[in-house]
Amino acid sequence: MLIGASALFWGFQFAFLNPALALLLATTFDASAGEIGWALAIYNTGGFAASLVIPAYADRLHDYVRPMLVCGLLTFALAGVLAVTTSLPLAVLGLVLLGGPAGVGSSLLFAHLKHTGAGPGDVVRTRALVSFAWVAGPPLAALLIGGFGPRAVLAAIAVVALFNIGTTALMRHAAVVAEGDRAAEVAPVRRGQVAVVVVVFIALQATNSATVSVMSLYVTGRLGLDVVWAGIALGVAAGLEIPALLLIGRLTGRVPGRVLLVSGCVAGIVYYVAMAFAGGVVWLLGLQLLNAWFFATVAGVGLTLFQQIIPRPGLAAGLYTNTRRLGAIAAGPLIGLGSATRLGYGAVFAASAVVTVVALAGLRAGVAEAGMRNEDSS
Repeated sequence: MLIGASALFWGFQFAFLNPALALLLATTFDASAGEIGWALAIYNTGGFAASLVIPAYADRLHDYVRPMLVCGLLTFALAGVLAVTTSLPLAVLGLVLLGGPAGVGSSLLFAHLKHTGAGPGDVVRTRALVSFAWVAGPPLAALLIGGFGPRAVLAAIAVVALFNIGTTALMRHAAVVAEGDRAAEVAPVRRGQVAVVVVVFIALQATNSATVSVMSLYVTGRLGLDVVWAGIALGVAAGLEIPALLLIGRLTGRVPGRVLLVSGCVAGIVYYVAMAFAGGVVWLLGLQLLNAWFFATVAGVGLTLFQQIIPRPGLAAGLYTNTRRLGAIAAGPLIGLGSATRLGYGAVFAASAVVTVVALAGLRAGVAEAGMRNEDSS
């Protein structure tokens, strides 16, 4: 229950902030569109660096709870800085120095799980709680902003930070899993294989980022539907991701991880190909079931794979987190295809299918199998 509560609070923390950040910068700090772009770029760069440096430091300490506690305190400080200042440079400085490190808390939670002996199924089920927070968080943030103004979301973040601090402090006194109960470790994996896994997951994350980014344009431009259907489709996919992760958690240990991951990639390929030529609301919504299974396997099985092939829990969680950030950057060329072919934004889905096929080939060539060979024998 303590780990589950902590996962929810860490999920809510930035499910409140990240979707509302651009609006907050525009309305509270009078930032222009260009300034918002630069601010977000600098903030994400700081987050990228922090998600590698802080977990690596925690690995050396063999302690993930104390750095997690610091992340909670930094979140509270960030909410305070953004609430009291009206200076855009000071706000950006706060986002980099406080927000970047604060965002590592969720990664440290999963590193703590691995360090204390949690099995892959436990990790996946905990990841489902983070997904639930990301489904509920943005609508709650929108309600707060609509009812009380943009700064109201900062008060919510401060409250969540206090809960994070409380649950993390309790973890320091919670019993850990005994050495004999720990999840089985895998044989060391060569750095070259780890690098290939990282590249494969950057590619998979890029396809998701690109297709989510163009969904509104695809729905209005190619399908000729109202833009509201884009939001409904993405909401359906996000909602289905939670039961998909819970199902993966139940299947983990019974079904080899590589099989689950391959099934997700196949679902993703079918989804992207079908979306490239789909027409109508029924297709749009019905196909989100495949989309949800695809991303649930990338998010759930992918995280456990990184933890299995990289012996340092903090580094494993940090690298996996950054595949999402790098995937968003790599999505740029895929999005550019939307105006370069006769398929329009359907070409983004078609290209994503090709990228997923290539990624699946990398997995099938032995990369995932090497990382999960011990899972199959357990």
